[in-house]
Amino acid sequence: MVHALDEIRRTLKSDGILIDLRPVEDHWAVEVASQQEVQTAGQLTDMPIGRADDEAAFRAMREVESRGWFAREHEEEFSFFYYWDTPSEMKEFMDEEWEDFEKMEDGVYHTAQSLWSIADADAQVRVRVKMLITRWRKK
Repeated sequence: MVHALDEIRRTLKSDGILIDLRPVEDHWAVEVASQQEVQTAGQLTDMPIGRADDEAAFRAMREVESRGWFAREHEEEFSFFYYWDTPSEMKEFMDEEWEDFEKMEDGVYHTAQSLWSIADADAQVRVRVKMLITRWRKK
């Protein structure tokens, strides 16, 4: 990652901006949301490869900051939501797309199913993803 960041630094104009935008593994919440309320069914389990990817990204950014290539100007976290109409659609997506990064335990899935089945007709299931955005300025 440091090599890629060096290439970005090389191609950015003086005083250029690098935006680091990425999800951060943090036991993302599984929720059932309707216009009336949001209920939490539980949390996803972070898989080792996802945690390792996060640590590698943080380590790379610390390294380029210590080398003086970029200066951190602003950083904040925000929530990003993935929505599905049914718990089974959510589970199918996660099994195919997130299998190496996040896992939904059976208990969380069954709780989501139960909450969804008794919720309002407009209810959807969602995962609340922790996102990080950082603005870096080239030095």
